[in-house]
Amino acid sequence: MLKGFGTVLAKELRELVRDPKILLGMIIVPLIMFPVLGSIMNFSIQSAAEQAKKASALVIDRDGGVYAIAFMESLKANGVKTYNLTNVNPEEAVNSGLLSEYNTTQIIEIPNGFSENISRHLAGETNVTTYVKLYSVFSGSGIVEDVGSSLIDLLVERLNRQYAPDIMGTRKASIIKGQIYENVDPRTLSGLMISQAIAMPITIMILLTYSMQIAATSVAMEKEEKTLETLLTLPMDRFAILMGKLSGSILVAGIGALAYMVGFNYYMGSFASFSAVSGLDLASVGLAPSLLGYLLLGISLFVTLLSALALAVILSAFAEDVRSAQSMVGYIYPFLFVPSLALMYVDINMLPLAARIALYAIPYTHPIIASKSVTMGDNLTAALGIVYVAVFTLVIMYVASRLFATEKILTIKLKFKGFRKREKSVAAE
Repeated sequence: MLKGFGTVLAKELRELVRDPKILLGMIIVPLIMFPVLGSIMNFSIQSAAEQAKKASALVIDRDGGVYAIAFMESLKANGVKTYNLTNVNPEEAVNSGLLSEYNTTQIIEIPNGFSENISRHLAGETNVTTYVKLYSVFSGSGIVEDVGSSLIDLLVERLNRQYAPDIMGTRKASIIKGQIYENVDPRTLSGLMISQAIAMPITIMILLTYSMQIAATSVAMEKEEKTLETLLTLPMDRFAILMGKLSGSILVAGIGALAYMVGFNYYMGSFASFSAVSGLDLASVGLAPSLLGYLLLGISLFVTLLSALALAVILSAFAEDVRSAQSMVGYIYPFLFVPSLALMYVDINMLPLAARIALYAIPYTHPIIASKSVTMGDNLTAALGIVYVAVFTLVIMYVASRLFATEKILTIKLKFKGFRKREKSVAAE
């Protein structure tokens, strides 16, 4: 049992909650975050527009009639690159890897009788309609993924206006983890998943930012006021002092992040009505994390948070006051913000190899990657991320414990002061 841990933890919680400088500092985060989030959203929309210009699809024509040919010509005329398949069904196309071979995520099936039904409708049998069937791969990529099916819908609507109102429609299915789910619209799935894709990175980013700021400020304040020197002279385990500081920061930051996310979700709900769900159960299509997935995600977040706090404590030990401690921790923020904002709308597997390696090397991206991988049933990726972050955390914790075990935690500030005094004396000469 760590001697004095409970006492240090209670002390940390009292000081952190009462200090107005720490609580007021958290207001700055939303002032920076929301403009950045808006810029990222704008970039994602532009990416979707670019994706629409490169739309492609496999076309399975079971009809071969004049209107089927006209429909395919309409696709080509509107910039959709088509690859015609014969003697194959959608299941065979998926299982044989044709989607990857042709680098597309869409399958359009024109059923037998397509042209005949249109002819009958135009001849006066208005109760006769037809349809094309659209299969779209769902990979959890968000907005960009929705572009293909939306474009096909638009082209079908144009043909309706050209021939007759509502003569043709689309029946959609989604390909999830290699399985075809009938009557599941990829747009509906995107609407269901978009809140998770945004909320998890932001929550992790806020939690890490708050925790690092609080931990660094706590150590710097005690060095500045010389209370840390007194605390280290007490008959208690110095590692217990370190763990007490980290635990207090985790609890306070967690409460702050939770309160923030309640307000953020209210803000998002004021303009996100377009992503309203249609009652589709994610578990029914295999897009709900298992119990093991939730466990892995929790472990990933915990070890990442612990490493960030330990790193903040080490950096603040080199600071002379609260302001310099916050400045030092600020150098880490780009490694939190950039991956978090990027992974909201981009699938890491779609990035170039160099970009993927860079993101995987940053420990703070792994909880975000884990949140997506466990949703898709890829628990191995989450587990490997935990191993990597755990090793990184052990190294940081070792350095932090060694720092607290020696008198360097106190003398570092004195060395900086002495260096400054020497600088002043040289300048005076």
